[in-house]
Amino acid sequence: MAYRKDRAECERPRILTARLLTDQRNGEAVEVAHDPLAVVGEFLRVVRSGVDPSRAGQLMAPVVTAHQVQAEDPAVVTRTPQQYAEHVQEMIDAYGTFELRVDELFGSGDKVYARWTQQGHHIGQVNGMAPTGRPVVEVASAVYRVVDGLICEYWIQIDRWGLHAQLAT
Repeated sequence: MAYRKDRAECERPRILTARLLTDQRNGEAVEVAHDPLAVVGEFLRVVRSGVDPSRAGQLMAPVVTAHQVQAEDPAVVTRTPQQYAEHVQEMIDAYGTFELRVDELFGSGDKVYARWTQQGHHIGQVNGMAPTGRPVVEVASAVYRVVDGLICEYWIQIDRWGLHAQLAT
């Protein structure tokens, strides 16, 4: 039991410094950490999870470079926070309100590694496949680079074959 307590204490992200931003949507002050672990943790918890994609602009640089790491067709795209919020909405349209669980989160310097499991239901068209309504699980990981408290670049891998296998059966 003591091991779990010690481990949980070690896993909590440390906030080194903080800055105050204003949420343009409703004028409320929102505290955002500069610490890369805290920034990425908040990004996954709030933006990527679909809880509030509109907060992308508080956690992402004006233009973010996204490296889509895949063996058959690697790609590099750039996205604005607004485009990323739209991307999250596309996930919600395809999988409904989904659960995102962060399985690992650690970092060194300006880079943070995250692995997560995302669970939802296939309610919208995905890669030409009609909705089945079945549960679907996606496992993904990414390395994020954070500069001045904002995500500016990331390298993402998604178990696309596992996702395809679930949708095709």
